[in-house]
Amino acid sequence: MGNRAFSLVYEKAWRPIFTRGFSLGGSSTADYDRALRAYLARPGDRRVLDIACGPGNYSRDAASGLTDEGRYVGLDFSAAMLAQASRDNRGERIAFVRGDAHRLPFADDTFDTVLCLAALYLIPDPLPVLDEMMRVCAPGGEIIVFTSARASVAALPGADLAAGLIGLRIFGRDELLSRLSALGADHREQTITGVGQYVHARKPKE
Repeated sequence: MGNRAFSLVYEKAWRPIFTRGFSLGGSSTADYDRALRAYLARPGDRRVLDIACGPGNYSRDAASGLTDEGRYVGLDFSAAMLAQASRDNRGERIAFVRGDAHRLPFADDTFDTVLCLAALYLIPDPLPVLDEMMRVCAPGGEIIVFTSARASVAALPGADLAAGLIGLRIFGRDELLSRLSALGADHREQTITGVGQYVHARKPKE
């Protein structure tokens, strides 16, 4: 992920193929992704944090509808990914920050929307990242995650071992929901698409 050449082809080539793979060749993940992009682009005064934003796959969508004091911040550990994101996504409401998802450099209750899309399965020790997402999410704000799920062929014996060989973690169907529940999140929703899952939760209002 730190290679500049890889960052150039990631968004337009590797990621679309990989995303389709989550649907086992079908279109359910791509269909949900289009709906999510439209949802992120809705008008509103929101502060958005995109964790492991890569080369800015969702930057344009998440920033396009922002109004008033609305701001989008993309965070990634890879300098190459951030450089590509900055080149491809320019705007007065868009900023990119290099940082560790385990120790987000932001105060508590800062963002209205906190995203981690197609990245959590690659992050070592990923569940504490959910803790950080909840910490920086403002009361009444939302958390949106797309990651792997132990469903369909990913639930077969040996799937975890095979995924581990390429550095990918397969999450149990209830693993993220249980963690978010323990953190106090409410309105938890999960959509399974092949071997992937979309999770949407909210931080309770004070």
